[in-house]
Amino acid sequence: MDWDKLRIFHAVAEAGSLTHAGEQLQLSQSAVSRQIRALEESLNTTLFHRHARGLILTQQGELLFDATTVMAKRLETATARIRDSEEEVFGELRVTTTTGFGSLWLAPRLPALFAKYPNLKIDLILDERVLDLPMREADVAIRMKEPSQADLIRKRLMGVHMRLYASPDYLAQRGAPRRIEEISKHRLICQNVGSTQVSAGALLVRELMSYEIPSLLTVNNYFGVLQAVLAGLGIGVLPDYVIEDFPTIVRVLPEVESNEIPVFLAYPEELRQSKRVAAFREFVTEEVIARRQRQRETHATRG
Repeated sequence: MDWDKLRIFHAVAEAGSLTHAGEQLQLSQSAVSRQIRALEESLNTTLFHRHARGLILTQQGELLFDATTVMAKRLETATARIRDSEEEVFGELRVTTTTGFGSLWLAPRLPALFAKYPNLKIDLILDERVLDLPMREADVAIRMKEPSQADLIRKRLMGVHMRLYASPDYLAQRGAPRRIEEISKHRLICQNVGSTQVSAGALLVRELMSYEIPSLLTVNNYFGVLQAVLAGLGIGVLPDYVIEDFPTIVRVLPEVESNEIPVFLAYPEELRQSKRVAAFREFVTEEVIARRQRQRETHATRG
């Protein structure tokens, strides 16, 4: 089967339009259309339903698109491995992690990585969904639990806890609770227990909700919770890594925290030799080591 025709079919299926696919491939609409007709004739089937709003795959077209998607992912993997130089780190690296960790911990630290590897391109995918690394939906993942997908290299980075925090202004106005029961006198800011989040965080929120909170703000990610805490709206449930970059925020009820949440870095076995992946892994590891050192210094100072 002609790979060039399959490549054009794949672009049309993704774009849902002959015109948009042609723009991506730098081909005319008529050239794209001829290739699709030739492919349909060679397979003796119809691959697209034509509608005024665009093209929709037929059942046979969906089967072929599944196959070309796998082929495209394998080609991407092969290309990435070929481009990995023995001495240089360059090209695109797709990194996926949660919205909270990616926006509040990882992104602020990326300048150090780009300073070391200025030709590296990072595609940061912030998503609560667990992307399929073996299918190359991303190259590297940082997740709040050990990945269960097969054929992955995984490394435990650190452990975090969900804790209670408030701004100095809020505490000056409302006072700090001395016992967990007093949380019912305050506005709570947290993720809704039904939203996608780590189970340890949901358990802590359920425990706090049992005290009949009179005023509540729920946000579907920790970035929003943090902004509300900084604005002095109430007491927020946040992962402890957030506070490293916001030292003025005060921890409330120090005895209250979630169980430890493990943070893992993972990538496909086939990217074991990738220079980009190695550079990113070493960068994150160095940042985690620096975090532990700061924690030890803070504990020593308080002690």
